[in-house]
Amino acid sequence: VHWHNVGKIAASWVLSPTIAGIVAYLLFNTIRRSIFDTSSPSRCARRFTPIYLFLVGVVLGDMTVLKGLAHFHLVPSFYAAVLITILTAFAVVVMGYTIMKKIPNADNVKRYLQYEYVEKLFAVLMIFTACAMVFAHGSNDVAIAMGPIAAIISIVENHGQISNTFPSWILWFGCVGVVTGLIMYGRKVIATVGSNITALTPSRAFAATLASAGTVIISTSLGIPVSATQTLVGGVLGVGLARGLGALNITICR
Repeated sequence: VHWHNVGKIAASWVLSPTIAGIVAYLLFNTIRRSIFDTSSPSRCARRFTPIYLFLVGVVLGDMTVLKGLAHFHLVPSFYAAVLITILTAFAVVVMGYTIMKKIPNADNVKRYLQYEYVEKLFAVLMIFTACAMVFAHGSNDVAIAMGPIAAIISIVENHGQISNTFPSWILWFGCVGVVTGLIMYGRKVIATVGSNITALTPSRAFAATLASAGTVIISTSLGIPVSATQTLVGGVLGVGLARGLGALNITICR
């Protein structure tokens, strides 16, 4: 037994949701102070949402574009990778801002009525963060499930030795398994994480998913095993704690 690897896995059970929770806590507090607690939330939201769109674009660029190129055996240099990530981020900013411009302005209504407009803007942001989190969750869970199966097949085919090659149908088998699980039990998990732990609005969900996706990226890049589900739960807990301990359903948390 390689206990140092077991120790890394055990540490990730605690570290990944903790890091995601801290980042989500800080991110939502930043959103609240820079937008919701101001005298004109709608104007401040239009000022800061492009920045949040850029951050989401950086995450998507790293998770989808760069990882996707690796599957085609295209490994860009450091500067090329940075350029690709930035271009992806700007593309997300343009797409998101174009959609947001179609939402009717709310500058001339009372302050508490502007919150609805702000949440609509964050709903657009949620489209992109949901894409990032789904990609992270799916790819992470397929790898976790198919790793042992690939090792077993490799041992059988190579007479007791583990190689770095495995049949391509294994990934398809894993994808079918993830989709089947989503259809059968996904609704219960989504309900628990999305509404039973704490009440989520688009702005709160944005902070939780962006923090979780970022944590998965960093952990994967460092080779640290991580559970996307645990990370997302940590992000949701962090957002709930930002509103106070009373905002959390302690029964579900246990």
